[in-house]
Amino acid sequence: MDPNTFPTKGNLILAKNTLKLSRQGYELLDKKRNVLIKEIMELNDQAKALQKKIEQVFQAAYTSLQSANIEMGILNVERVSHAIPVETAVRIGSRGVMGVEIPIIGYENSTAGRPFFGFANSSLALDHAFAKFNAVKDMIIELAALENAAYRLAVSIKKTQKRANALQNVTIPRFEALVKQIQETLEERERDEFTRLKMVKKK
Repeated sequence: MDPNTFPTKGNLILAKNTLKLSRQGYELLDKKRNVLIKEIMELNDQAKALQKKIEQVFQAAYTSLQSANIEMGILNVERVSHAIPVETAVRIGSRGVMGVEIPIIGYENSTAGRPFFGFANSSLALDHAFAKFNAVKDMIIELAALENAAYRLAVSIKKTQKRANALQNVTIPRFEALVKQIQETLEERERDEFTRLKMVKKK
């Protein structure tokens, strides 16, 4: 038997303090969960809007690319594409939301607004395709950050929910029952002691 469950005044104080801390912990976890849910809903709204925009720009980009393939030939377009460098300017940082690290992407588009191919060997459709795909690249990087943040928040919400449920359904009821049990036992002892003293006094 756990010594902390013995019906003593010391254990009663300990059980009340633990119950109070458990309730405070549950309230904090509940607030944290609400903040994280609000944050993830905002991120989901941003991600949905961005996905819709990406689809529209992608469609325009592929339409321009098809026109460029027809005007210049697929092999010439492929040759021009080799002049575009691999993007290496992505930097990843983070910010904290209720103890959850959310990724922040620092990014400077090195190919923004200036094609890496000569205008003599290109066409207007290819220029449009380059600009559209360049815009899509920026949006995809932003979307990746949003989706990663949403995933991390979802994992944290699940853990927070699990801990809150454990406090609400297990810890708090257990200590409420323990406090009640110790209080009733101590009150019964006090009544017995009072009765005994009265009997001694009469004798």
